[in-house]
Amino acid sequence: MAEAADIQGMRSSPARRWLRRAGALLVGAPLLAGLLQLPAAAPAQAASSDTVSVSLDSLSPSVPADGDTLTVSGTVTNNGKQAVTDAHVGLHVSRPLTTRSAIGSAARQSDDLQTSAGPEIGGKYVEQFDKLAPGVAQHFTLAVPVDKLGLGEHGVYELGVALSGQTSAQPWEQMLGIRRTFLPWQPEAAGTPTRTTYLWPLISTVHMTAKTGAGEQQTPVFLNDDLAKDIAPGGRLEQMLALGKELDVTWVIDPDLLASVDAMTRSYQIQNDDGTTTAGTHQAVAKQWLADLQKAVADKEVVALPFADPDLASLAHTGTSVTGSLSHLKDATDVAATTVETVLHVTPTTDFAWPVDGAVDPSIVKVATSAGADKVIARSDSLRETGSLSYTPSAARPVGGGTTAVVADARLSTAFEGDLTKADSTTLAVQQFLAQSLALNLQTSRQRAIVVAPQRMPSASQAQAMAQAIAMLQGSTWDETENLSAAAAAKPDPGATTRIPSTSAYPSSLRRQELPRSAFEQIARTQDKLDNFQVVLTDRSRVATPFGRAINRGMSTSWRGRAAEGDSFRQGVESWLDQLSDQVKLIDKSETKLSGRSATIPVTVQNNLVQGVDHLVLRLTSTMPTRLKIGGKAYAERPVAVNGGHSQSVKFTTSANANGRVTVIAQLYTQDGQEYGAPVSFDVKVTEVTPTVMLVIGGGVLLLVLAGFRMYTQRKRAAAKETDGDGPEETGEDPGEPENQDDPGDRHQEESDARSRADDPEQPSDPTPDTAPESTDPSGTSERVDR
Repeated sequence: MAEAADIQGMRSSPARRWLRRAGALLVGAPLLAGLLQLPAAAPAQAASSDTVSVSLDSLSPSVPADGDTLTVSGTVTNNGKQAVTDAHVGLHVSRPLTTRSAIGSAARQSDDLQTSAGPEIGGKYVEQFDKLAPGVAQHFTLAVPVDKLGLGEHGVYELGVALSGQTSAQPWEQMLGIRRTFLPWQPEAAGTPTRTTYLWPLISTVHMTAKTGAGEQQTPVFLNDDLAKDIAPGGRLEQMLALGKELDVTWVIDPDLLASVDAMTRSYQIQNDDGTTTAGTHQAVAKQWLADLQKAVADKEVVALPFADPDLASLAHTGTSVTGSLSHLKDATDVAATTVETVLHVTPTTDFAWPVDGAVDPSIVKVATSAGADKVIARSDSLRETGSLSYTPSAARPVGGGTTAVVADARLSTAFEGDLTKADSTTLAVQQFLAQSLALNLQTSRQRAIVVAPQRMPSASQAQAMAQAIAMLQGSTWDETENLSAAAAAKPDPGATTRIPSTSAYPSSLRRQELPRSAFEQIARTQDKLDNFQVVLTDRSRVATPFGRAINRGMSTSWRGRAAEGDSFRQGVESWLDQLSDQVKLIDKSETKLSGRSATIPVTVQNNLVQGVDHLVLRLTSTMPTRLKIGGKAYAERPVAVNGGHSQSVKFTTSANANGRVTVIAQLYTQDGQEYGAPVSFDVKVTEVTPTVMLVIGGGVLLLVLAGFRMYTQRKRAAAKETDGDGPEETGEDPGEPENQDDPGDRHQEESDARSRADDPEQPSDPTPDTAPESTDPSGTSERVDR
């Protein structure tokens, strides 16, 4: 395979040279556009203590070949108080730097006048300045044929651009300022090219809240409108996409970013500071960005991180002590592939885990692989070489348990960090990256697979510098490109380190940025509330999906360095869930009066959600069951189901045994016995009379009825006697009074009537008693008067 690579490299030299120059033009356009959008850089280098500061705004070509002309442009600024006279700017080329560490050391001393700069390429290849006044910046451009630079063997040469002149205080020619950079020199194809994988991250901060609209579409609510700015022309993510689609890179994507932009293609809302929302208006921008991304990744490898890029180190160091934290990582991993496939229509790789800055320890590796990943992207400043290798080994390292550590090269991965808004900084970063890559290749003739994993969220200026360097590298004579999966599958170097560093070796600077334990405790609390809430819903997906993804966002790596914002986000998720849960509640009740032995007490359940609730149980409990029973015992339960936007009255039968006030508690429960919502307490005032009082009242009423009936029968009896004609009725009158004499005709009629009544049956009005004699004994104690 190495021989085949050598032959291919030899044959492709002219093509590589063409690609290198084409790449420079390709990257130069967006780079120039980006620089024009940036504030004008101050010409002076404030950090320099030299009399004159030198900045290198451009160097082309970055990787020269035979026959090329090297063009260097920049500015020189007089930082002193005296004018510089008889000045000129020239190029200095030093001996080749033979090690990668030597390149790093030279980069740290790029403006040091005490370090040898090598001989000057003088003659007509300098630019003269008669006078350089204090505080004045002068532009320069030097164009030197490569064959005049004195480049010999292949390697990395230190190239210095220096201004020499004199001042009135020191009237002799001397070097007053210098800026050093690097010139990779490999005009012929390398015998064994390096196989380099460059990760191109599309990762952003959290943008979506847990809130959605009440309609069928569940309109999402965004924290702010920052994402629209990032994907609009000139924005950071738009630049990442525009630059990346022209490069041969492995895309590393956070599915949350895709889900957020996809949500922007439809109706969405922006959350305002006062709690109100405003309709989003950037649907067209979102659609265009996604369409461009779909084209860019169509034939490229896409690595999907777990949803919202969870902080693996924070999970390992603090999250695992909180029950359920690891389950969120599994959920985030499971939803990642589906999200990418749905939005981009490509099948991503989900086998890779990427801790922050590639820093690992045993606990991080364990957590990273717990959700299904079997490859961990580390970095060489974490998993350091401890053996005696004289070269940088391949990225893949077996670290036990079927796990492969893919160790990115630290020098190449960190080449574009820091402020790259100035052209001088960009030029130096690009040249140093290329120099490190060539030096790595020249270490050995072994075939090696190298991985470059830059910072997660490069700025627009950093992305432009990265793209420029990658384009130059991919057109070089010593490099070949491969994707991340191929690099991970490459044969490991037998002498490379495979021992994961201890937990104590984890960088303290990174540990200070980790999510605290309280963050995971709040996430666990929110999950418990979500579990309790969604079981009562008829359409759980309306809540489970937005809150599940919001919980994933709560443990995102993007909260590092933004602790207050992270706390606010997680609190907002929990608060919104509480508000929704409170929409299903019991209506408060005032004191209820209970007259009589039994009655029905209604309790109202209100559902202000747009969907129905079910699987709820309402329990009504008496705090004094000896006085008041609910359904014949201390408490009773009724199932509850309420449609969205409605209320339901649930009735309970009660029975009183004694007078007085009894507190009753109503509480909703889920079917698995978990309390739901706040209880409602109210008093029931029992006015039930005792059985003894009822017996007395009943007896009195009976006596009145009997007495009235007796009087009635006596009067009937007296009336019958008055009409009887058999003889005088004793009237109680004075016996001395004469008796009345009846008429004979009347007496005959009375006799006839008497005979007739003697032949008739007895009538109800006959004076025969119809009740037994009333007893004057008291009632027994066991007597009860039924009502």
